[in-house]
Amino acid sequence: MPLQLTPTFRDDLAEANRPLIGMWVCSGSPLVAEICAGSGLDWLLVDAEHGPNGLESILAQLQAIAGYPITPLVRAPYADIVVIKQYLDLGVQNLLIPMVNTGDEARAVVSAVRYPPRGVRGVGSALARGARWNRVDNYLARADEYVSLFVQIETADAVANVAEIASVDGVDGAFVGPSDLAASMGLLGQQEHPDVVASVEHAIRTISELGKPVGVNAFDPKVAERYLAAGADFVLVGADVSLLARGSEALAAKYVPTGDAAQETRASY
Repeated sequence: MPLQLTPTFRDDLAEANRPLIGMWVCSGSPLVAEICAGSGLDWLLVDAEHGPNGLESILAQLQAIAGYPITPLVRAPYADIVVIKQYLDLGVQNLLIPMVNTGDEARAVVSAVRYPPRGVRGVGSALARGARWNRVDNYLARADEYVSLFVQIETADAVANVAEIASVDGVDGAFVGPSDLAASMGLLGQQEHPDVVASVEHAIRTISELGKPVGVNAFDPKVAERYLAAGADFVLVGADVSLLARGSEALAAKYVPTGDAAQETRASY
C-alpha cells in the first residue's frame, strides 16, 4: 500500500484558527529535538544557518521528531540549489530560506524546490527518503503538494521588496527576522528600535494583505504579543540552546555563591 506523507506547514497554517507557536532547535541534537517535539508546541525550526547541523544530524532530528504531533521546518544555511535538493531528498517537507531580498531571489528558490520543466530540482526520488524510496504514490507529479516553502525577510532591502517577494507563486509564506533586519538598518542589537519595529510591522501587514501567512521571531513575551496583535500567523518564542543557557545560569545564581558570600562559604569548610 502506498505511503502517505504528513501535511505541510502550509496546510497547518491554512487550517489553523489561531497563530501557531514554535521554538528553535539549534543544538544539532536529535535527543534535544525529541524532547522539544513532545512539548505541546505547534512547530519546531531546525536551524542549519546558525546551528551545527549537517545532513546527517538533520536527518536524525527529522526521524526523532516524526513520532510526535508537531511540524518541523528546516532552515537552510543559504539559498543554494544543491543544498535545497539534498534537504528535500532527506525528507524535509517544510523549508525556510534565509536572506531572500528580491523577487528574483524568491523565484530562484521556488525553482529549486520544483522539478523540471517548472524548476531545476534534481530527480532522485528512487534513492531518497523524501519520496520514501518511491513508496509515496506518484511522488514526482505530486511533489509540490508535499513541500512548503517559506522565505525570510530580514534586511532593509527585503522590506522594501516585500510585496514582490511575497507575491511570487510558490512562496507559501514569509518569516521576518528582526535581528538581522536591525543590523541591516545600522541598528545592530536594537531589535526594539522604533524604526525596526515599524519595518517589521510593515512587512507583517504587507504579507498578510497579499494573503500569505507571515511569521516572526520574538523571544520576549511582550514582543511576541505585539507582533501577534499586528497579525503574525506563526511565531518563534524560544530556543533550545537559550533555554538551557538561561536555565543553567539561574541554577548557578541560586546555588553557587560569589564575592563575599563565596569567601564566607570557603571559610566555613
